[in-house]
Amino acid sequence: MNRPPSHRASALPPSPVPRLLVCALTVGVLWSAAACSNNGGYAGGRTAPASPLAEVSPDPSSTATLTEAQARAALITPADLPSQWSGTSGAATWRDGLLKSKVDAAGFGADKSAAADCQKLLDGLYAEELLGPAKGTKAVTGFDDSNNQAQMHYQVAQYGQAELTKQLAWIATLPQKCAEFTAVDGQGEQQNVQVVSAQLPDEGDARQGLQLTMNGQLDGEPSTLTLDIAAVRVGDSALFLTNGGLDGAESDSTAQAVQQGTPRLRQVLEGKTPAASPTN
Repeated sequence: MNRPPSHRASALPPSPVPRLLVCALTVGVLWSAAACSNNGGYAGGRTAPASPLAEVSPDPSSTATLTEAQARAALITPADLPSQWSGTSGAATWRDGLLKSKVDAAGFGADKSAAADCQKLLDGLYAEELLGPAKGTKAVTGFDDSNNQAQMHYQVAQYGQAELTKQLAWIATLPQKCAEFTAVDGQGEQQNVQVVSAQLPDEGDARQGLQLTMNGQLDGEPSTLTLDIAAVRVGDSALFLTNGGLDGAESDSTAQAVQQGTPRLRQVLEGKTPAASPTN
């Protein structure tokens, strides 16, 4: 996509990367996926309280091992999303330009642990490993929103229940530890970062949502990146997604992805075939 005549950088530059296909990997850095719809289940992420780390009674999905085929089957598809979403055509320019930034630790004073947590947040978002490394199969997919120049990255992986519980609890602390801080990108430009809690639909065994906003410069022009972040645990496995771009984040799409993806993950872990996706 050519760069529009705007103060913002194009979210989707031409890329040599072939159209991203749904894939299943054992380890590695992964792209998540896109989301959907006008379902108002997501509270917009700006002032909503953190989602509770709710637990439910054990079921067959709590101990099931996620196979490669199940991981692929658990991924959402464009049919789960509004019509403006399609398979991604490549990485957005803001990914390297903004997420690959270093926290200005001096702004945290003596609280070096909080600075380290905020750096871990940025690194985890860039590497698509905010939940830590997968301990088994991982499958990923990605989508582009042609109306809003946004991208959604969606992944399903097995981590282990204890590790997921630990990571979700850590994510829940970030709106306090990383409420506002400064980061410096690879070009030396300062980015003002804000992190707030975001309410997610009541899906899965446990869940946590955030919204991250970065205000500053990208390629010498003013820019604002808004990114929804959602993680939902089902047994020993989880879905994780990021959704947003330089024109904002469609939080209804984030909610729809969670609402469509969580039951699919639970069904495959129970040895069932997921229901057909709705038409968008």
